[in-house]
Amino acid sequence: MRNWPLSELSITTPRLELRHPSLDDLDELADRAAEGVHDAGYMPFTVPWSQGEPAERARSVVQYHFRTWATFAPDDWSLQLAVVHEGRLVGVQGIAGKDFPVTREVESGSWLGRRFQGRGIGTEMRRAVLHLAFAGLGARHAVTTAFEDNHASLAVTKKLGYREDGIALHARDAEPVVTRRFRMRREDWTESPDIKIHNLDRCLPLFGLPASGFSEA
Repeated sequence: MRNWPLSELSITTPRLELRHPSLDDLDELADRAAEGVHDAGYMPFTVPWSQGEPAERARSVVQYHFRTWATFAPDDWSLQLAVVHEGRLVGVQGIAGKDFPVTREVESGSWLGRRFQGRGIGTEMRRAVLHLAFAGLGARHAVTTAFEDNHASLAVTKKLGYREDGIALHARDAEPVVTRRFRMRREDWTESPDIKIHNLDRCLPLFGLPASGFSEA
C-alpha cells in the first residue's frame, strides 16, 4: 500500500520472517488464536484476550490489529508483526513506544500458537524486534514485563540479557499477582548480523523519526 509504508516492513532471521500482516495473514493468525496459545486454567496476559470461545479469540485478534493500525501515531504507536515459520503464521511479536522520539524506549509483547512453543521461536522473534528497536529505530532502552509464574517468557528475557527493573501488582482472576519488569540498555544489547530489516526507511516518519535515518540527538 503506497499510503501505508508499514505494509512493506519486515524483519528476517535465520528461521523466521516478521512482517506487517496482510488481511489474509490476520485470518491465519486468528486461526492460531482459536487453536489456543496457553494451557486451560492459566492466563499469561494482563489483558485476558485469550479467554472465551475459539471464535471470540479469533475475532479479538483481528479487531486488535485493526485498532493498532487506526491509532498508530508518532507519540503513541504499537507495531504488531506476524511471525512466519516454515511458511506458516505461528504468532505475533509486538513492539510499542510512547513519546518515542523523546524517550527512545520501547516495550515488547508477544504470543505464540501453543503447538509451536518449545522450539526456540519465541527467543528468535524477540531478538528480531530488539534488532529493529536498537539498530533500526535508535532506541536506547527496551523493557518487557511478565507474570512471575510465566516461566517461558521469563526464560526468554533472561536468555537475551535483560536486567531486573522492579515489580508491580495486578489483579488476575480476582487475585493479586506479581508482574516482573525487565530492562535492556542499548549498550547491553548484542547485535545479530544474521537479522535483516527490510523497507524501514519510508516508515520512519510514522515513528517520529527522519526518513533519512534516526538521530541520536
